[in-house]
Amino acid sequence: MASAAGGPSLAGVAAADPSVTDVIRDAIIRGDYAPNQRLVEADLSAAFGASRATVRTALLELAGEGLVERLPNRGSRVRAISVAEAIEILEVRIGVEGLCAAKTAASLSDDDAADLVRLRERMIESVAEGDLVEYSRLHLSLDNRLRELSHHATASDVVARLHAQSVRHQFKLSSRPQRAKVSVLEHAAIIDAVVARDPAAAEEAVRSHLLSVIAALREVSAAEAAGS
Repeated sequence: MASAAGGPSLAGVAAADPSVTDVIRDAIIRGDYAPNQRLVEADLSAAFGASRATVRTALLELAGEGLVERLPNRGSRVRAISVAEAIEILEVRIGVEGLCAAKTAASLSDDDAADLVRLRERMIESVAEGDLVEYSRLHLSLDNRLRELSHHATASDVVARLHAQSVRHQFKLSSRPQRAKVSVLEHAAIIDAVVARDPAAAEEAVRSHLLSVIAALREVSAAEAAGS
């Protein structure tokens, strides 16, 4: 049975070494591997010190996540995700990530609230200092933390897969200083609503942020098309 990304089914395939899968996933998200770039098993095996079987299984898992495309008799390549597809993914994420934020707000402990407040401070500081690489890292950390704290396994799994597919475009946006200044305030608003234990406000803050991301993607796409 084919996967959503057009590759083979993962049925019967042993799980890959999580470190290899995670490293390749992170590299794709950061843009270390360009869209449509071939992922040669021998090269990845040498780079990560893993067996080719482990690398092959990692690529199959990433194909299942929609990040890698398997080509018949030609190996694998980074799946190109258009801006239009990224926007569709973001539209779906609005509902599911909003649910995660609402669930987190409804059951947040005092210790977890304190952790989120500290994360909020670090995100604001990173943007103020112009450290956009650190801001992107903290942004991803917040997304992961909200999924974890939601204690909603199904929503968390769906968001993780969708997020991985669209985050490459968001990573490019967050590297723009002016966009980061807008984004950090939107993330601060999400944290504020969650820490206030207000599920409706948390869900709305997520919605506002992702709609803002969609608008920014459309704006950047239009500007690039006009300049091409």
